[in-house]
Amino acid sequence: MGGRSKLGVLGLVLGLLAAGTVSATAAADPLVSAGKTTVASSVEAAGLEPGKAVDGNPSTRWASLEGRDPEWIRVDLGSVHSVSRVRLNWETAYARAYRVQTSLDGSAWTDVYSTSAGDGGIDDLTVSGSGRYVRVYGTARATQWGYSLWELEVYGAGDGTPTPTVGVPFGSRQQPYAQGVLRPSGSTSTLDAAVVDYYQRWKSAFLRQNCGNGWYQVISPDADHPYVAEAQGYGMVVVATMAGADPDARRIFDGLVKWKIDHPSSINPDLLAAEQDTSCRSVNGGDAATDGDLDVAYGLLLADRQWGSAGTYNYKQLAIRHINAIKASEVNPSTNLLKLGDWTGAGDRYYYLSRSSDWMADHFRAFRKATGDSAWDTIRSAHQNLVTRLQQDYAPNTGLLPDFVENTNSSPRPASGEVLESPNDGQYYWNACRVPWRIGADAVTSGDSSSLSAARKLNAWVKAKTGGNPANIGLGYRLDGTQISGGSAAAFFAPFAVVATTDPGSQAWLDALWNRMLQTPIDSSSYFSASIQLQVMITVTGNHWVP
Repeated sequence: MGGRSKLGVLGLVLGLLAAGTVSATAAADPLVSAGKTTVASSVEAAGLEPGKAVDGNPSTRWASLEGRDPEWIRVDLGSVHSVSRVRLNWETAYARAYRVQTSLDGSAWTDVYSTSAGDGGIDDLTVSGSGRYVRVYGTARATQWGYSLWELEVYGAGDGTPTPTVGVPFGSRQQPYAQGVLRPSGSTSTLDAAVVDYYQRWKSAFLRQNCGNGWYQVISPDADHPYVAEAQGYGMVVVATMAGADPDARRIFDGLVKWKIDHPSSINPDLLAAEQDTSCRSVNGGDAATDGDLDVAYGLLLADRQWGSAGTYNYKQLAIRHINAIKASEVNPSTNLLKLGDWTGAGDRYYYLSRSSDWMADHFRAFRKATGDSAWDTIRSAHQNLVTRLQQDYAPNTGLLPDFVENTNSSPRPASGEVLESPNDGQYYWNACRVPWRIGADAVTSGDSSSLSAARKLNAWVKAKTGGNPANIGLGYRLDGTQISGGSAAAFFAPFAVVATTDPGSQAWLDALWNRMLQTPIDSSSYFSASIQLQVMITVTGNHWVP
């Protein structure tokens, strides 16, 4: 553990050396944190971003959201350093209890200092540690406000140790979006901090370790069963994407992988059983659902890129097995369109029924790259062509797609009445509400003309329909744009932010949608809306990428 002293400005270094608080070696080590990439668990307001704590300006500061514990700020030194000294200049909102930690990879952390008796001012700490990342982790506030630092200074020296890194750390934006794609107004650090904050609240509300056995799972209080494959798929994609911001990402992801392996489909064991009860046992036949399987496979590919496949689980091998199982059991070989799951087969009434929210073109691109199987190009084109056809024939003025499409083997059309879930199965309802996000995700990452065209049709309609006010987005529409129900839910308004990014003339509209998301608290009874909003926030801030 490190030593600590309270200091005035005058005679700082001499006083430290005389007291033995900072060794001559530590005093000689250079400042290595100035101007480095810095992220935080939250940001109180614009102008208080984490980068302000390492800008060398003692009149600017980082501040977290008020009234919450824990909160943290982390600086990336760029390479592994031997860290000898950390100097914290606290604003009035200081930490009563906090830890200073180092990490080689941004995932596993080692305490080099801790206290439960912080009293603000300047903490000049002699420490001994090694890492690429240094984090100040506050666990108890001293005031009713948040945590705030005028300056976070790290002193040390590079030690030449190779740095274990996350492949695509959250916030790195290594894969640029298509030209002209918008982002919400504001600095990238402010946008990223908003995503990290929402992610932490999402984890608290829905991520669990129930039933023991090393499992992690995402609970689904608003679904038919406590655990559904769709929720686990969302969790795997989200957690892998947040690696680099979440120090526990890999441990959580491996717990989700164990859940997937231990709950195989009763029909194709390389797929995930769709539903589990409160005892974590697969129920209702134990077969698979296509939407969950698509995200599970995609999440495994993200994990392989983030951490490699030489650890506890071979992510790449599991991903390819899952992808091949999707092709074998959840793609209709006569239409190249997705089925609802591995449980429907030739001759039953669901065999030529498909759900529009499953049509994830960016996933198909990733599957093609991972497997080298050109069939995924054919599958992607079949779905994109169907989107174009449905928009032209059934929603020329809105671009809206129905929840379910029937007769996919002959004349595809919106479902006629209830075919699986509700009388609105042929309308834009609780499944198709995800379509703008799914189409938009491919449009912004690939620049594909078909996806861009479909996305822009949706955006033009909804912006005009609502008068540019996201509060006017209702809970469902007929394909002609007639509203089905009033009220508001993130599952309906958030996805439109993704298609808004594809239109250069929609900055104000995008900002309105972004602000609507920021103003909407997480509803702990709806994993569906919260999980969709979180993934939309990741995408519109430029942090979605295709492995």
